[in-house]
Amino acid sequence: MSFNDPIERRGTHSSKWDMMEKLYDVPQQDGIAMWTADSDYATAPCVIDALRRAADHGVFGYMPIHNDYLNAIQWWMKTRHNWDIDTSWALTSQGLGNAIALCLDVWTDPGARVVIFTPVYHEFQIKIEKAGREAVTCPLKHTGDSYVLDLEDAQSRLDGSEQMLIWCSPQNPSGRVWTTDELRGIVEFAARNDLILVSDEIHHDLVFPDHTFVPMHIAAPEVEDRLIVLTAASKTFNIAGQRTGNMIIPDAKLRKEMQHRLNTLDYKPAALSLQMITAAYSPEGAKWADAQIQHLDQNRKTFDAAIATIPGVTSMPLQATYLAWVDFSGTGMSYDEISQRVRKSARIAPSAGPDFGPGGETFLRFNLATQHHRVEEACARLKDAFSDLQ
Repeated sequence: MSFNDPIERRGTHSSKWDMMEKLYDVPQQDGIAMWTADSDYATAPCVIDALRRAADHGVFGYMPIHNDYLNAIQWWMKTRHNWDIDTSWALTSQGLGNAIALCLDVWTDPGARVVIFTPVYHEFQIKIEKAGREAVTCPLKHTGDSYVLDLEDAQSRLDGSEQMLIWCSPQNPSGRVWTTDELRGIVEFAARNDLILVSDEIHHDLVFPDHTFVPMHIAAPEVEDRLIVLTAASKTFNIAGQRTGNMIIPDAKLRKEMQHRLNTLDYKPAALSLQMITAAYSPEGAKWADAQIQHLDQNRKTFDAAIATIPGVTSMPLQATYLAWVDFSGTGMSYDEISQRVRKSARIAPSAGPDFGPGGETFLRFNLATQHHRVEEACARLKDAFSDLQ
């Protein structure tokens, strides 16, 4: 289980590496891609073995969503998150971006207002706008080296016409793991305002030592009648290109409404993705996921130590995810100057902080799910790019 073996992704039609120059003006030949959230090392051996068996079989015919797949999801949620789900609760989507779009389609009206807490994964707002809905941005409060909820401020931004709240747990981009009390606060906020609550929990497996992720349904089981939980193996096992995720819907009425929409779209998942996820959600996959956390923890510590040496720059302590959220506000520089130094001088392509909404104006997000030597190289380049501040 080596996460440091070199794998060349340039020239493989990788979005992360082959679109870096087009999107960020960072040269492909020697730039470091640290933007989109996929990892640079091979997936778990058990997943690769499942693909090999499928290739050796040589027949790639129709395959229904089967019990082995559903039982694997159920086993994973129970053993990894102490969450008892019924297999009937899990509906499959073409990834979680598609799941969010489906939720907006099924449970909101055209022009409806949808609540998000920012800064947050930029695709929330993009999906809302693509659906012809309006995003209501409620800023998180930046306190010390973390974010906290300000539900009083959020309430003041609502006008009563909102229909949905899209929530991120663990939080992307900050890597914050929400407490049970905070999750219950969100549930009460959603109930008070009669909002469907869509909880995106895609990073739930990527939690660092001394922190515990709590699924929304465990934090507040009474929320069933308005809750849709989104999960996927894609971030954990670096199989996002398979475009397969789960909408876990405990409430029978909501589940029937979503199943009807999936039927009208004639959506069915690809056979190979079912086999890969079934293999991933296994004891072998769990051991690999644990080893990955150790690797990411080392990368996180190396990166944070380097950032701490640059005056005016701080990395928010990661509790979960592999996405470092770095604040450059202490440098006194404009965002354009910060971005120019990182992209042009350091030749690194991180995600742009302003894309994550209000609160991200002075930040950049760096993907640390890569080989350790690449994190070390990125650290050296960043320190050099801001060496005049030393």
